[in-house]
Amino acid sequence: MTALLSMAAFALACSISPGPVNVVALSAGAQHGLAASLRHVTGATVGFTLLLLLIGLGLHELLARFPDLIAIVRWVGVGFLLYMAYKLAVDNGRLSADKPARGPSFAHGAAMQWLNPKAWLASLAGMGAYAGNGDGRIVWQFAALYFVICYLSIASWAYAGTFLRKYLREAKRVRVFNRVMAALLAVSAMYLLME
Repeated sequence: MTALLSMAAFALACSISPGPVNVVALSAGAQHGLAASLRHVTGATVGFTLLLLLIGLGLHELLARFPDLIAIVRWVGVGFLLYMAYKLAVDNGRLSADKPARGPSFAHGAAMQWLNPKAWLASLAGMGAYAGNGDGRIVWQFAALYFVICYLSIASWAYAGTFLRKYLREAKRVRVFNRVMAALLAVSAMYLLME
């Protein structure tokens, strides 16, 4: 029971803390509403859980043999985050009534996790700490627990974004919001380079 509580605390700390996936969830909630944001939330959760499972089931050994892979993922991930920041920064701020309320897709959320250095670091650290002995049962327990906590954490960011929605009724405000979110994504990307 103590191990599960420790796993849950780790999962919560990693999942709820600000990061690129949560910034996109906040932005999606603000611009497209909660329902449209849940595809991103689900994709990000499934993507992260798959990454966590694969690392727990042996991907970490491949990474130990080829440490340059982590550097490649980091640079590609930072590039992806900067591209997303750019797309947000240049968005014209049209309101969702003017454009379809699709929000980020499931695939977008999943890909974000695989290109997110924070997700790789959390997966490697978590599996190293809780399933380092290679016990498959613990790997699956940790992944199942993490799935629930990750989903609720990212969804809470999307939900928080819905409260901002009422303030974003004008294109000018949406542009300002998008630029702030873009800056947060860019800062997040730069921070990940320094880790």
